Amino acid sequence: MNFANAGIPVAVLEAEAEALDKGLAIIRKNYAGSVSRGRIIQEQMDRRLALIAGTTDYRDIAGADIVIEAVFEDMDLKKRVYATLDETCKPAAILATNTSTLDVDEIAAATRRPEKVIGTHFFSPANVMKLMENVRGAKTSDETVATVMKLSKTIGKVGVLVGVCDGFVGNRMLYAYTRQAAFLLEEGALPHQVDKVIYDFGFPMGPFAMGDLAGLDVGWRIRQRRAKTRPKDERYSPIADRICERGRFGQKTNAGWYRYEEGSRTPQPDPEIEELIVEVSAELGFERREISEQEILERCMYPLINEGAKILEEGIAIRASDIDVVWIYGYGFPVHRGGPMFYADRIGAKAIHETMSRLYDRHGEMLKPAPLLAELAKSGKGFADL
Repeated sequence: MNFANAGIPVAVLEAEAEALDKGLAIIRKNYAGSVSRGRIIQEQMDRRLALIAGTTDYRDIAGADIVIEAVFEDMDLKKRVYATLDETCKPAAILATNTSTLDVDEIAAATRRPEKVIGTHFFSPANVMKLMENVRGAKTSDETVATVMKLSKTIGKVGVLVGVCDGFVGNRMLYAYTRQAAFLLEEGALPHQVDKVIYDFGFPMGPFAMGDLAGLDVGWRIRQRRAKTRPKDERYSPIADRICERGRFGQKTNAGWYRYEEGSRTPQPDPEIEELIVEVSAELGFERREISEQEILERCMYPLINEGAKILEEGIAIRASDIDVVWIYGYGFPVHRGGPMFYADRIGAKAIHETMSRLYDRHGEMLKPAPLLAELAKSGKGFADL
């Protein structure tokens, strides 16, 4: 839809005809909805649909200038797809991956053209969200980077160039934030309390409502992959996994962190989930306590900022404002607060560092202040000064 909206012909390749038909039907439904709401006219819908062709044969995309892969977050599957694309597509074609967490360099190594491989992480729903997190691999050429950054603008997106790490900029920071939100549940909070604080801060929704919207099974697959390398002594909340084990994947199943009435997107607190949370607290030995709104906000936002500081130290993001753009356009960070790093500068690195140090003393290594944050706190400078 992004490409057709910009007048660029696109072929949709699916593994099975049934999946292809379902996908194309969703596209038609989305466009029809736009017509009914008066956002486009029928002629525009027809013109865009005419630019979209479906196929289950790799040979039909052999002449494409750019191919964007969007299969499941499974490295072996992606490598098989890229080996086939490498054999099928013309030598000049750019092979882009929509992965949200996986190693772009490992994906590129499955081809004979690593200089033509790049990450193009679209955000869900991809036809609505503006952000394109473009991930430069170790061997990605300047030409490929320049082409994809320009392409972002051509299709009406905001492109941000980032480096390779688990989760890149956006999801790596998201994990630091949602992990603390889950720990707050173990210690005494409930999902609707955390979500209310984040909503009142200015986000369109809190982390648990957001998880239900995106689909809890996506994060579950990522956590299963990470389990192989997660340190045995690292704190980990099992609540989200247990929710998924019950077949609750969010809005798509009318049940996740919340329950949903048929045809409704309004989250309703669910006693079943509250019972599960209390059970897990007891299992883990936590004595549940009252948690203030201020603590919820600091425990969610300050680790997010701290992870952003690490990302800057490592050179994954070029500048602090790039992180802000990622979070405003990809995750709904309130625009009036300027993004997490701009918000941090308004509070002051010293105040954030003091709070993170206190949290580190209480909760351990996971909340250790980033060296860059400590440096800024000591010098009196901000992220904008870097």
